[in-house]
Amino acid sequence: MTYHKRMQYYKKEEGKESIICLLCRHACKLKEGQVGICGVNKNVDGELKTLVYGHPIALNVDPVEKKPLYHLVPGSKVLSFGTVGCNFKCPFCQNWDISQTNIINENIEVSTKQMVELALKEGASAIAYTYNEPTIFYPYAKDIGVLAKEKGLKNIFVSNGFETPEIIDDMATWMDAANIDLKSWDESYYKKVLKGGLEAVKDTLRRMVQAGIWVEVTTLLIEGENDSDESLKEMAAFIANDLGVDVPWHLSAFHPDYIMLDHSATSLETLERAKHLGQEAGLKHIYLGNVPVSSNTYCPACDTVLIDRSAYKVTTNRLKDGRCHLCHKSIAGVWS
Repeated sequence: MTYHKRMQYYKKEEGKESIICLLCRHACKLKEGQVGICGVNKNVDGELKTLVYGHPIALNVDPVEKKPLYHLVPGSKVLSFGTVGCNFKCPFCQNWDISQTNIINENIEVSTKQMVELALKEGASAIAYTYNEPTIFYPYAKDIGVLAKEKGLKNIFVSNGFETPEIIDDMATWMDAANIDLKSWDESYYKKVLKGGLEAVKDTLRRMVQAGIWVEVTTLLIEGENDSDESLKEMAAFIANDLGVDVPWHLSAFHPDYIMLDHSATSLETLERAKHLGQEAGLKHIYLGNVPVSSNTYCPACDTVLIDRSAYKVTTNRLKDGRCHLCHKSIAGVWS
């Protein structure tokens, strides 16, 4: 059994009675009794208390492709869960009913051990921390994840990428993969609309790749908001140059939700245009999401279909030991 030291998730503010939360880059300064921007981390007796610890609000068994992760044990099942609360305020959030509330149902209690046992019982290969922003329940996630790893399960973060460098360093000890949202290429949009920060997300992505966590990137395309050719070209160039041409880019169609009910859904033409710009930047694996089109994985060397997908179901997997079955090129990913 590997012993994992639990990091300190806050620090004392010098010369003051308040503490600084180290979970995300908001770095909330909390006086006694105060709760952070996320609504679920509180200063209790000079220590950071995660109020949703042990209290998931959503729990499902999903295919790993739904996260979306296409280069991590394709066709396997994952136990997915989330809590209430979030550190962003995205007006298009599909899970706004849980992410934009801080009302915790304390009648629902799932211990770290119970969560791992449930994953094993369901035949899952991994546990996914998802639905809301998992960084805000990181202490709960890590305690589950360390146990999961000891039982041979993988761990997946589906995140907005606003983790602190301290958390990313800690994640590298137990996290296998992450799907990170790159929501826009406009810093002011990130700050004013989403209440986050583009430079912070870019830094997180770089750090995760350097830490050896398998990373896939998702961009929800919203016409007129983040889909200009210039933005898409720069996004694609960032992924290719800073993260690597093998990092998968998931381009997802927006559907009206939450506050953005009057905004039109993203057209297939917009997704195809973004895909073309990504290919021009040299990206080898680009997938379209939320639309009824092929999401197959192709060999970047000989263009043969390696993984055939129908919706979220893998119908054929021709990879052999992580290589193309025809030309034997090694394909980036975590295949077992």
